[in-house]
Amino acid sequence: MSSEKQAEEAIVSSLNETMEHEEEDQGDNSVFSVKSLLWHGGSVYDAWFSCASNQVAQVLLTLPYSFSQMGMLSGIILQVFYGVLGSWTAYLISVLYIEYRTRKEKENVSFKNHVIQWFEVLDGLLGPYWKAIGLAFNCTFLLFGSVIQLIACASNIYYINDKLDKRTWTYIFGACCATTVFIPSFHNYRIWSFLGLAMTTYTAWYLTIAALVHGQVEGVTHQGPTKLVLYFTGATNILYTFGGHAVTVEIMHAMWKPQKFKYIYLLATLYVFTLTIPSASAVYWAFGDQLLNHSNAFSLLPHSAWRDAAVILMLIHQFITFGFACTPLYFVWEKVVGMHDTKSICLRAVSRLPVVIPIWFLAIIFPFFGPINSAVGSLLVSFTVYIIPALAHMLTYKSASARKNAAEKLPCFLPSWTAIYAVNTAIVIWVFVVGFGLGGWASMTNFIKQVDTFGLFAKCYQCPPSPSSKHH
Repeated sequence: MSSEKQAEEAIVSSLNETMEHEEEDQGDNSVFSVKSLLWHGGSVYDAWFSCASNQVAQVLLTLPYSFSQMGMLSGIILQVFYGVLGSWTAYLISVLYIEYRTRKEKENVSFKNHVIQWFEVLDGLLGPYWKAIGLAFNCTFLLFGSVIQLIACASNIYYINDKLDKRTWTYIFGACCATTVFIPSFHNYRIWSFLGLAMTTYTAWYLTIAALVHGQVEGVTHQGPTKLVLYFTGATNILYTFGGHAVTVEIMHAMWKPQKFKYIYLLATLYVFTLTIPSASAVYWAFGDQLLNHSNAFSLLPHSAWRDAAVILMLIHQFITFGFACTPLYFVWEKVVGMHDTKSICLRAVSRLPVVIPIWFLAIIFPFFGPINSAVGSLLVSFTVYIIPALAHMLTYKSASARKNAAEKLPCFLPSWTAIYAVNTAIVIWVFVVGFGLGGWASMTNFIKQVDTFGLFAKCYQCPPSPSSKHH
């Protein structure tokens, strides 16, 4: 059996060498060209930037809101807890990708001009029913993930220019974000991932420093948690924060050596902690329970050039994150309409446009920045990036032969199949009961409250009253 294991490892190695040669051929004689430097990524560093940049974008602005719902101590503990949990399930996804790719390579299947996606991994390892489940949850999550980025764009720009209402800004940014149809794949996000993370880093530290300099508002209170519904709403927003690995397979496929991905998500998460924990803690310390009615942290900070810069950088990053969430949807749609193998970027771009229309429409119907994060976290993220990967891993390796011939060795920190099954089972139970069950109840209760208060198609969600309305 050891020879079989060696053979499979050789296949993975051979696969990655082939991918490297493909990259070299495409960039022949232009390795150091500007195009290669900015446009064509596939290294470990590219993957790290993609993961870190994609993991925290607009949610950075809603975490202080979550802290006000659940209290600072719970907020910090759950960030660390779900960050570690998310890193583990991202690791499981990477193992299943390598397993699927190894098996297909043994069957001489070529993936030239084809991007492997999560639902295809589930199909190859567990069959068509799992493919359908993975496709439904993943696509719905990415759809609403894109919707959230669009809502965030309108919410943020309003704090620079309030002459237009948030719904009008949604129309404008929907058209802007539609230009992501021209970005072929995750290979081409090299410069965008780097810039996106730099912009988020600036915004996070702006929030931290601005809140500390501002100091605590007069009569500040920190009463959270006061209600279970608020507590679990905040908890599911944090679950959503560290559930950004719905695009893990696509990022891995863009790597020259995908087996090196295993710990990248954890390293990205550790960096993200340095952004999310200080900023959320500082803003909550300064404004306390006022945040319960201000889901966007920008709304409470005083107007300044520093804040305007943070808003603009966040807008650009949300455009990038919109592309991250939408690109897997573009791939799925291309495969449906038979355009995935087409080499023409323009033809592929035109075929992708129908994907943007429902996203645009949903962002206008549900403009509830903050509450929608929690709803998506409990109903979709809980299954897409926590429960399904854990179950899929257990079922893939349920037989002794599958475990013995696994393409990837067990991790050094958990070298026991019994321990891995115990961890995966605990994750499934915890996320189903706390994330989906209690979180779903709380987030949907809060979401329905927003609908009752502001209505669908709200013109300007959580906008301050205009001077004329105050006068009357």
